[in-house]
Amino acid sequence: MRYFAEHASPLALHAAERALAQAGVDRRRITHLVTVSCTGFAAPGMDIDLIEQLGLRPTTQRLQVGFMGCHGAINGLRLANALTTADPAAVVLLCAVELCSLHYRFDWDPPRMVANALFGDGAAAVVGTGGAAQQSEAWSVAATASYVVPGSKEAMSWQIGDHGFEMTLATNVPDLIREHLGGWLASWLHERGHSLEAIGCWAIHPGGPRILHTCGEALGLPEAELEVSEEVLAAFGNMSSPTVLFIVERLRERRRPRPCVALAFGPGLTAETALFE
Repeated sequence: MRYFAEHASPLALHAAERALAQAGVDRRRITHLVTVSCTGFAAPGMDIDLIEQLGLRPTTQRLQVGFMGCHGAINGLRLANALTTADPAAVVLLCAVELCSLHYRFDWDPPRMVANALFGDGAAAVVGTGGAAQQSEAWSVAATASYVVPGSKEAMSWQIGDHGFEMTLATNVPDLIREHLGGWLASWLHERGHSLEAIGCWAIHPGGPRILHTCGEALGLPEAELEVSEEVLAAFGNMSSPTVLFIVERLRERRRPRPCVALAFGPGLTAETALFE
């Protein structure tokens, strides 16, 4: 936790500064700060550091999305969207930062060796405003949804142990995704006037290669729809919560067609999704 307190804030600051610069938003306009992390705890923490080092107003309202795993950024987007919907004058800075490498375990246990190879550190940030998008290239969160897969409580867990945080991932997770994901997501999109086939692009969190490709199979997606997720996984690893924002950013930069669905999984087994238009 000492390492988290030392290194999380500089990483979050770098991501937040880039987001503010790209959005062209004066940092003094920020009314709310949403921070997302599941790999460390400190109080006062990176939220206070961001307010001080970014020069945000001391009246900036802070909210923390903690310990929710790889889908945490989507939960953060839901919160930011609710804030700007309730108050169109609100300007929200969302920052997700994870230091997964703090929890590496060096032993000969194969699942832990795989986890060491899979996970990485990273941070991503988003600036959100209320009302209609001022620029045509701006992406808007149209809706979000959650789904707790029935009978999956033991399939994925994230516990605090004596030697760090310990994650467990059951071998049947891909089977659970294959069985439940397609039907639930198709029904949810239908309620919003969309279909799986009408989605312009997909930002699927690459929990691992097998999970990523199982999602593609469950949704009937061509391999090309998974390429950006594969790129991010190969370049940075599974960074937990920031990862899906890395994917969304690449899709946005490449002007991929909308609507876009962002999808990630976390302990529960829980699926979280956001629809961008």
